[in-house]
Amino acid sequence: MKQQEFKRYLVTSALPYANGPIHIGHLAGVYIPADIYVRYLRLCGREVCFVGGSDEHGVPITIRARQQGVTPQDIVDKYHFQIRESFSRLGISFDVYSRTSSKIHYKTASDFFRHLYDNGKLLEKETEQFYDPETQTFLADRYIVGTCPHCSYSDAYGDQCEKCGSTLSPDELINPRSSISGSVPEKRMTKHWYLPLDAYEPWLRKWILEGHKEWKSNVYGQCKSWLDNGLQPRAVSRDLDWGVPVPVEGAQGKVLYVWFDAPIGYISNTIELFPDSWEKWWKDKNTKMVHFIGKDNIVFHCIVFPAMLKAHGGYILPDNVPANEFLNLEGDKISTSRNWAVWLHEYLNELPGKEDVLRYTLCSTMPETKDNDFTWKDFQARNNNELVAILGNFVNRAVVLTHKYFNGLVPAAGIPTDYDQEVMRSVPGIASALEDNLEHYRFREALKEAMNLARLGNKYLADTEPWKVAKTDMERVATILNFSLQLCARLTVALDPFLPFTTIKLRNILNMPQALSWQDLARETLLPGGHRLNEPVLLFDKIDDATIETQMAKLKKTEPVKKDVAPALPECSFADFEKMDIRVATVLQSERVPKTDKLLKLTIDTGLDQRVIVSGIAQYYTPEDMVGKQICILANLAPRTIRGIVSQGMILMAKEPGGNMRLISPLEGISDGAVVG
Repeated sequence: MKQQEFKRYLVTSALPYANGPIHIGHLAGVYIPADIYVRYLRLCGREVCFVGGSDEHGVPITIRARQQGVTPQDIVDKYHFQIRESFSRLGISFDVYSRTSSKIHYKTASDFFRHLYDNGKLLEKETEQFYDPETQTFLADRYIVGTCPHCSYSDAYGDQCEKCGSTLSPDELINPRSSISGSVPEKRMTKHWYLPLDAYEPWLRKWILEGHKEWKSNVYGQCKSWLDNGLQPRAVSRDLDWGVPVPVEGAQGKVLYVWFDAPIGYISNTIELFPDSWEKWWKDKNTKMVHFIGKDNIVFHCIVFPAMLKAHGGYILPDNVPANEFLNLEGDKISTSRNWAVWLHEYLNELPGKEDVLRYTLCSTMPETKDNDFTWKDFQARNNNELVAILGNFVNRAVVLTHKYFNGLVPAAGIPTDYDQEVMRSVPGIASALEDNLEHYRFREALKEAMNLARLGNKYLADTEPWKVAKTDMERVATILNFSLQLCARLTVALDPFLPFTTIKLRNILNMPQALSWQDLARETLLPGGHRLNEPVLLFDKIDDATIETQMAKLKKTEPVKKDVAPALPECSFADFEKMDIRVATVLQSERVPKTDKLLKLTIDTGLDQRVIVSGIAQYYTPEDMVGKQICILANLAPRTIRGIVSQGMILMAKEPGGNMRLISPLEGISDGAVVG
């Protein structure tokens, strides 16, 4: 089927929550891939609108405000401006970065709700919710604390235990209390409005499962799991005094639920930028809309927001949602509550001039299909061994030698050798692979291809050795350096989406005041003979051990005290170990076992067969989390019937000192059925 050609591109990035600063997990998951894609589209000459903004409503904002004794507006003002400035300093090139506390957003969100309400698209019903009798307010889950039923932590929230990580509901807490007054909450009836997602389930199945099989496996798999488990009506309002008021008579004290409110921010921010022409971006079928998000927002952007747009009518739907997985830090999950993070504003202040080093490292380790890990040692190695030793070295040698032998003027090329022609022939293949990867949201691979141009140039100079040839054949040196400088000029295009600060510096060295277009990658001659170069400067500096040790020391200050490790079991013989058939498998389907809180039913591909395993991991992983994951299983464990389901095997897990469980998975993708041992 021929792909539709679009006139324009609307690119959105998840609205960061304005109750804290940005960290590297946000960047790797959402904002760097979005910016790479947008910069590439602009280089191609396509009409683009890149929309971002702060998500400024919801319970965490009010909690932070209450803790600090300020208003919610004080909180969002502080972090909105900090986030916006940090993005700008890193080169995230939004066309608009606004906020959901703006007047335009209040009107847009209110009008959107009212349209659904007036056209009978919402359900209205009363339900029991927790209520604080002392403060006379309904309590969101986060305002209810109590003892965790799993680990006995006394200050677990009504939606999650911060100690063991278990997902909770307020009803599960032991001795629940209001975090506002300390009083025991009671149940009271309250009225809310619901989006009937179940009514859109048949349409969503066709639109996603049949119409978007090209979506990333992690996105498609999570959507399928949600749809297979059946959709339910979802509340679009809640009892709270911070947010967009529900525009219905008798709805005092109720606001639009933040998950409903926030994605409408994409629309309101576009209206703010284009008040007279915003509809062409949102209602013209010749516009391609792409959402960049993290995996925790897949359901909202692939199921909920499209259902909202469908219910409203007149809006286009997303063409793709290339969601990334999570980025860990030094082998541990990023945690804002315990300050286990690399904060963007601190990085920019402490490592000035190294914006592109961070962009490069985060793109190289981008968690595109599975969780990945950022380490400071890897950051140092990528800078020193790749940016300095490959890219920087190639450019510096080419420019320095041109100044030495030709007074800084690009020499005219002579007749190329067979080796020159062989190297030249490899360039179009690299450029084509780079473009294909960018078009299909494979940014790690795209960066590798862009760097392959620098690797090619570095190897070319090393092989041809113009510093030696100069003793006997200056005409040959001229050809070598001409070709090398043309590669440098091509690098200003190939690397621009990834390293915008570096390419500006490189263009200045090459004395190219105007940026080139993507089409210029196909041109062999970008710098004419006689063109004057500017004086060479280093593109990158080496990062020393002391710099890395300083950053590690910062993390160690927040590193949790290691708890006692479980004692070792008695030794076994190698013959005992050989009896265990441990294999790699991929999860095809995942669903909860009815009437249980802990069990998931997983259909897996072992490479040998497809089978079912029942595992008690529901408190650690949702069904959506599991689909598409590669896991390790004990394949030859005798079958066992659990809740009427025959379970064939056992998933291998690691139990942390605090009791939390984590999957044992291969670090890189591997064939199903691969034997572990």
